[in-house]
Amino acid sequence: MVSVGAKVTRWKPGDRVMALVVGGGYAQFCPAHENHALPIPPNLSLIEAAAIPETFFTVWHNVFERGALKAGETLLVHGGSSGIGTAAIQLAKAKGARVITTAGTDEKCQACRRLGADVAVNYKSEDFVAATKAATEGRGANVILDMVGGDYIERNYEAAAVEARVVQIAFQGSPKATVDFRRIMLKRLTHTGSTLRARSIEEKGAIARAVEADALPLIAEGRVRPIIDSTFPLDQAAAAHARMESSQHVGKIVLTGVAGHGP
Repeated sequence: MVSVGAKVTRWKPGDRVMALVVGGGYAQFCPAHENHALPIPPNLSLIEAAAIPETFFTVWHNVFERGALKAGETLLVHGGSSGIGTAAIQLAKAKGARVITTAGTDEKCQACRRLGADVAVNYKSEDFVAATKAATEGRGANVILDMVGGDYIERNYEAAAVEARVVQIAFQGSPKATVDFRRIMLKRLTHTGSTLRARSIEEKGAIARAVEADALPLIAEGRVRPIIDSTFPLDQAAAAHARMESSQHVGKIVLTGVAGHGP
């Protein structure tokens, strides 16, 4: 942190912090609200820290607050090799849940297993609904974290257990789908979702405090860590996007400062 506002009381220049920013993060310097910042654990580099706020805020709020995942339950997370997916797998396992995940290659599935996933399904060659039911003795998943949408919506309902919570955080497929909603009634499902950018300062601050209390200790202990796929200098942002669009990455892609001087 290089500077603080006149009314800031928690932080001072020189503090190692990571923060959810309001936008404009593709820069060497950007502002953040005091309540949206977290202390960087000593065991993390600045590059690792840069991969945490938006990802862990999203996972914590959607999986554990909206989805109310509990120890002993089963989480199905789509896109397990993504930044969101790798964080969700680790946090869910650290909190005592069982994890089933989907990924697009056998190599990515293996990477998910190394992070703790109990079952990893190659969605290009396997049916994740059948795999989820087989792994849960026919019961289905208690919480489903979905960033795909489209025809996954109805398939999620099929893969869900009675009283399950389906949480929507993105639409890599389509935001529209034709769905048989009788499964919501028959299984007493909850389908919810959220976005982060549009939330109020107070709401984001509440998520920050929850992450600091419940997730940050796991990171500081080394039980959970941000997975860094690759880094690119700021002036190579286009190459970073090309890497992301190739779908070959596992974990987060981080932009660093000029000539690699910090994120």
